[in-house]
Amino acid sequence: MGTRLKIKHETAYTFSKEVFVEPHYFRFKPRVTPHNKLESFDLTIVSAPTGLSEHNDAENNLIHFGWFSGMHEKLSICAESVVVLKDNNPFDFIMFPEHYFDLPFNYSSQLKDILHSALHTIKIDDSLVEYANRILVDTAYKTLNFITALTRQIHHDFTLETRIEGESFAPDTTFNLKQGACRDLSWMQIQLLRHLGIASRFVSGYFFIESEHPEPELHAWVDVYLPGAGWVGFDPSNGMIAGSSHIPICSSSQYENTMPVTGSFRGNATSVLATSLSMVRV
Repeated sequence: MGTRLKIKHETAYTFSKEVFVEPHYFRFKPRVTPHNKLESFDLTIVSAPTGLSEHNDAENNLIHFGWFSGMHEKLSICAESVVVLKDNNPFDFIMFPEHYFDLPFNYSSQLKDILHSALHTIKIDDSLVEYANRILVDTAYKTLNFITALTRQIHHDFTLETRIEGESFAPDTTFNLKQGACRDLSWMQIQLLRHLGIASRFVSGYFFIESEHPEPELHAWVDVYLPGAGWVGFDPSNGMIAGSSHIPICSSSQYENTMPVTGSFRGNATSVLATSLSMVRV
């Protein structure tokens, strides 16, 4: 049967005076996977856009693109989804061919072309590289063991914090602070994996866990490309492989391309952001 879940995600920008709202991208619609089914989705935007299209972006994420006319003091977005989560075994895969079992490995030339953006590295501090190398040695250079152990170790060594606004920290900043939001831990892990030649991308979505006092929030984790298995999710914030409780919305080689709302406004005004998220069984 699975778990039937209603998700309500509200975002509101209130401006200190009227502004002209430039075209915006909206990323709220949950992605259909083999382990979840999207029963319904409704997106309400106020002030209502002049036009709203739904299409796939360059990385095959389904997004909404809205454009506006006139002057506005507020922009609010309410996304309501009903998703059915199915039980699944996240380890139900094999890697193939066998040379991918051990690190370091090389993707085929065809895969390298396809995965180019997910292999792009940035400079990271030697201390962060050494952190990964110690885990690599401890796991005898076994690919899946290493990625799993790295995910668990980050969860163990770093303090998870809530930070609604702002871009992801640079990996070195997160490592030195030993704390960060889910997007910071994920972006750090992505750069560590890419440093070792493992294609990785940033995933934004929801994580459902039943508790007595739930405090749901938009969540981020990591997708790793393992030949034979495809894109496999790992969640450093929770130290686990991603399962049916992880509900992806979009994924990208760059975290900026997964933000729920992307756009700007014209006018001499300041803005205040308010968000709320609820996930309940129905």
